[in-house]
Amino acid sequence: MRVKILPLEIKGDFFAPPSKSMMQRACALGLLNFGTTNILNPGYSNDDLAAISIIESLGARVQKNNQSIVISSNGKVNPNPTIFCGESGLSFRLFSIVAAIASKEFTITGTGSLLNRRMDTLIEMFHALDVKISSNDDRLPFKINGPIVPKNISVDGSKSSQYLTGLLMALCSSAEEPVTINVENLVSKPYIDLTLGMMRFFGCEITHEAYQHFHINPKQKVEKNIEISIEGDWSSASFFLVAGAIHGGINVAGLNINSKQADRMILDVLNQAGVNYRISNQQIQFSKTNDLKSFAFDATDCPDLFPPLVVLALYCNGISSIKGVHRLLNKESNRAFALQSVFSKMGAQIDIVDDEMFVQGNTVLTGTEVGSHHDHRIAMAISIAALSAKGETSILDAEAVHKSFPEFYDKLKLLGCSLSLIK
Repeated sequence: MRVKILPLEIKGDFFAPPSKSMMQRACALGLLNFGTTNILNPGYSNDDLAAISIIESLGARVQKNNQSIVISSNGKVNPNPTIFCGESGLSFRLFSIVAAIASKEFTITGTGSLLNRRMDTLIEMFHALDVKISSNDDRLPFKINGPIVPKNISVDGSKSSQYLTGLLMALCSSAEEPVTINVENLVSKPYIDLTLGMMRFFGCEITHEAYQHFHINPKQKVEKNIEISIEGDWSSASFFLVAGAIHGGINVAGLNINSKQADRMILDVLNQAGVNYRISNQQIQFSKTNDLKSFAFDATDCPDLFPPLVVLALYCNGISSIKGVHRLLNKESNRAFALQSVFSKMGAQIDIVDDEMFVQGNTVLTGTEVGSHHDHRIAMAISIAALSAKGETSILDAEAVHKSFPEFYDKLKLLGCSLSLIK
């Protein structure tokens, strides 16, 4: 799909879509819960649909209603011979570990860029837990034969916190005695806070010492009916927060201002940049800011903010810096290269020195034809930047947004964006 966007001031109300980080975790916890789990405000992005399909293939029953999803489960895991994760990295890392609770062999696979990602951390973890695993040079598909043997374990948390999320859920569900996970070099701590908060809501008892030692008490095997509402997604909303910072006149609703989602940290950047906004009745209301200031931000714990923050930096005065480039190399694309590539083609100057990205501000972007690199966040970043470019911007492979935010272009249209979709 190609999307063509003409420069135009946008304004109006934006309501954030459901958080896929919360949605996928809720699906896993619903599978492991003995009873029913009623998920309010569910998400239906490609990643969310992958999680729903996976828990069905692991033994849960799922009923979809207009405003909710009801998961019925006996709390046990019974995997089908093949589990398909789509292109969702979180679903793969989370459910491959949860599925290994069972004493059963299964194959787990996916599609797109997920097939090219090395998963050596998972292999090391499974070896430590006595789980048999074979792979295609550390890449999908994986053949896994459990069960996990609950025990004290040490894991490397430097590449992704998602492995730890899966391990916390699996051990809490399968352990019969208290166990401890020792973690070195943990990244994305806010995502672990999100995991722990949701697990406690489902009745799991976990404590930790400075994110280095996680102590897990076995979950009681009692029937429990749970209702949980999915928050608005700060990751998807971040692009519209940046649009509000640049254009003004946008009200963003549906976000929990006190959320544990990592990308809530974008508010810190908006404050640094001197953006005119106020929070009222759980809405973030933007006014026009004449001079945006450059900023310095460490995105190591929230790497999904890189694409929208690069767009913001292009319209700030001076040079902005964003740390954590190493977290971009194993996403749907090599996101550091993709950001440099698409925006240099539009006239921007972006330099990378070691683990830091420097973005030259006050840039006059020129609309042209660029590709999304099959990356949903790159497609969304280009789209927001195109609103203030000179001339028409044409985005190839724009359907990548369906991975996390299928309604993205519909939402832009509602704000007055001049765009056309060519399938």
